[in-house]
Amino acid sequence: MKYDVIVVGGGHAGCEAANASAKQGLKVLLITSDLKNIADMPCNPAIGGTAKGIVVREIDALGGLMGRVADVYHLQIKMLNSGKGPAVMSLRAQGDKVAYPKNMLKELRSIKTLDIVEGMVEDLIVEDKTIKGIKTDDGRTYYCTCLVLTTGTYLKSKILVGDTHKFEGPHGETSSKHLSDKLRDLGFEIQRLKTGTPQRIDPDTVDYSKLQVEEGDKTPWTFSFDLDPQYDVNKQRVCYLVYTNEHTHDIIRKNLKRSAMYGGYAEGIGPRYCPSIEDKVVRFADKKRHQLFLEPESDYYPDLYLQGFSTSMPIDVQEEMVHSLVGLEHAKILKYAYAIEYDAINPLQMLPSEESKVIHNLYTAGQINGTSGYEEAAGQGIIAGINAGLRCKNKEPLILKRNESYIGVLIDDLVTKGTKEPYRLLTSRAEYRLVLRHDNADLRLREYGYQVGLINEEQHNRLLKKKEDINNLINELKTIHIKPKELTKEVQDKIGNINKGESLYDLLKRPEIRINDLISYLNNNYNKDVLNTVEISIKYEGYIAKTNREIERMLKLEEKKIPNDIDYSKVINLASEARQKLEKVRPLTIAQASRISGVNPADIAVLSVYLKKEYGK
Repeated sequence: MKYDVIVVGGGHAGCEAANASAKQGLKVLLITSDLKNIADMPCNPAIGGTAKGIVVREIDALGGLMGRVADVYHLQIKMLNSGKGPAVMSLRAQGDKVAYPKNMLKELRSIKTLDIVEGMVEDLIVEDKTIKGIKTDDGRTYYCTCLVLTTGTYLKSKILVGDTHKFEGPHGETSSKHLSDKLRDLGFEIQRLKTGTPQRIDPDTVDYSKLQVEEGDKTPWTFSFDLDPQYDVNKQRVCYLVYTNEHTHDIIRKNLKRSAMYGGYAEGIGPRYCPSIEDKVVRFADKKRHQLFLEPESDYYPDLYLQGFSTSMPIDVQEEMVHSLVGLEHAKILKYAYAIEYDAINPLQMLPSEESKVIHNLYTAGQINGTSGYEEAAGQGIIAGINAGLRCKNKEPLILKRNESYIGVLIDDLVTKGTKEPYRLLTSRAEYRLVLRHDNADLRLREYGYQVGLINEEQHNRLLKKKEDINNLINELKTIHIKPKELTKEVQDKIGNINKGESLYDLLKRPEIRINDLISYLNNNYNKDVLNTVEISIKYEGYIAKTNREIERMLKLEEKKIPNDIDYSKVINLASEARQKLEKVRPLTIAQASRISGVNPADIAVLSVYLKKEYGK
């Protein structure tokens, strides 16, 4: 059977890719080894987090599914970093591990042009370096114009607990035994990566009197721009704060050689920014304790997830470790922690569109590209799905720039710098993070979603109305002037005496004044999202202007294209490392070249002179 797009894998990347291609009116097949694993959350039950929460907003702005499903089926939600300024504020929701996947599958099944089948893909059909289809391990063949690989951790996946291992997936599923070998034969560079998950605890065996309660926010939040809050802020599940101690660390140090990682049983490289607890104890030996959280996984079963306690220690050591924690002295472990190794490709072999440089019309997204996290996977998935669809329609790909989205930062980092360990998105990776905020993701990206067909007319009209309201509010604030005697007592108490009148715009620049203080002076009513975005844009006006100047300089370099046929060996005076890196990455623009590790400003200057001389650019 022939499809426009085939998506292999039903994790978070695969769900978004399938939705993004099918919503463009194309015939799409999503094939996954087990329907029960659609949008599975084998590790942390949360959606969002620092930087990641903004990615979920961006996925929703483009017309994706993750934010909408998370909004309806979460146990707790809160805004992180709310005291650190708008540039780093992100939503994090405690998801429901049963309800979230179930309703993601329901969303996908509602798409008329999307077929979903079970099957283990073990071979690719390739002709003249162009993808033509797939073959399953039971002999089925499916043909396509474009293919999106979102295989997650299932390529030769191996579960590690101490010195024992099993070749299987997170829930004991069969791993893909041959597909990564096929990719290697086709010219892909394969690397071995590792991640892990902590124990699940019986809630009836925890002494909560010794733990600190962590509640959700009393302010209602949503990831989606299209939904109102779907929950009661007073009926959220609570989490609990736990700490390791010296006894815990002593147990870990005494048994290091018995862990899969430190005992030499693991091949894969683990995540730097989400390390196992034994890695934390070794790397941060001066720390007397490490913060952990007990988090509910679902309303349908009682397990508590012990966040921050990921390990590959043997079972008997895990028992000691858990029971050393205050409040968990008598805790029953319902599921033991493990590490999982899997194959991934070198993302430097991927274009910014997420199409492979090795095989035409083949796209990759998620952990196969070396990333970690549901949100990073979903962000890649929606772009891969959009671009696979656009390729089927012979249209130019959607490539998000670093100044437009965290998704753009993520993909650019992968294709420009590569990764040798599971990549995690951080706010510090985004040099323009002040303009990549939680509040303005729709202003940045919804127009793109509308252009490619993922955003409908009603959604687009709401975007236009929001933009209009923002402009009207700014104009009101600039034109309405207030005399000192017209100020309310509350405002006077905040700012003290002023000798002359000021515009509401200038008043709002004062750090002690919030936009809610000025609402009574306005002629029109505005919703809280408009008020919030305008307040941020005014209070941070100078910083945003500075950021925009930096963006303008970067965009000028993005306009300087590098020809595909350039021979870097002919560029005289390039440093040898720069020549090797440029040849490896094959950057599309001078801006991308400047971000490659090992390519210095002097090399960029040499390259720019060469392009002008040889190509007139």
